[in-house]
Amino acid sequence: MKTYRQFKIFTNPLLTDEVSGLLWQLDIDGINETDSGLIVFAAQNKNVSRKEIENILNQLLNEKQISSFAIEEEILEDKNWNEEYEKNVRVIEVSDKIVIKPSFKEYSGKPGQMIIEIDPKMSFGTGEHATTKLVLRLIEKYVCGNERVLDVGSGTAVLGIGAVMLGADSAICIDNDEWCSLNGNENVNANGLEKKVEIRMAEISQVPEKDFELIVANINRHILLDIAGDIAARIKQTGTLILSGLLIVDEKDVVERYSEFGFGLIEKNEIDEWCALVFKLK
Repeated sequence: MKTYRQFKIFTNPLLTDEVSGLLWQLDIDGINETDSGLIVFAAQNKNVSRKEIENILNQLLNEKQISSFAIEEEILEDKNWNEEYEKNVRVIEVSDKIVIKPSFKEYSGKPGQMIIEIDPKMSFGTGEHATTKLVLRLIEKYVCGNERVLDVGSGTAVLGIGAVMLGADSAICIDNDEWCSLNGNENVNANGLEKKVEIRMAEISQVPEKDFELIVANINRHILLDIAGDIAARIKQTGTLILSGLLIVDEKDVVERYSEFGFGLIEKNEIDEWCALVFKLK
């Protein structure tokens, strides 16, 4: 059973988007937004310290973006993590069509809506974060039907599940975290997609399949730069690549890196300081 550290962060003024964007550069597991601030979760065995968070907030203080901040730190046992997370997880309308809802929330769907049931526990991918919304909206646009999908760094597996529900033939969802693997399987089962969506605990270099019509990766700049060659080796010549987990300032480096493997940027979408990039092989 894992133990987690919880950091409650309060700033004046309340800059949730700016602060969360900076905090995702740390090795954290999740962020919840509340009316008064942010709640950050990190596994106890990860190298995330109060000092690192203070350094980020002091940077905003020095830039006069905030006038003050406070941090409250607490240790959470595994069961308390889930209880804390469930307090703040909401039903998310990602688009006119796509809705993400946890099993413990009631929601009466509107005509034409597609409801994905996701219980996030400690895995990333609830629909709360801007990058999850960005990628799902792009999947909705680019899935035409019968695609084979690879979801890299899948977390809750919401992207692979969403792609199949939107018409893709199948999805392989990979993550190197055991908890994500367990949680991903739970979410696949909750949506009745056991025959369509496969969860694997693996790195992309360990995926033997090739010629995926769609590859999605919502991770972070560092990892996306590192796995560019592995992605290029597994995408179909006519396939589509969607990358996110990126700040807008990351775009130049990512586009340059992927151009080395023959990818050209065809679309970019943004929410606040976050962006998602769509590529095709030239």
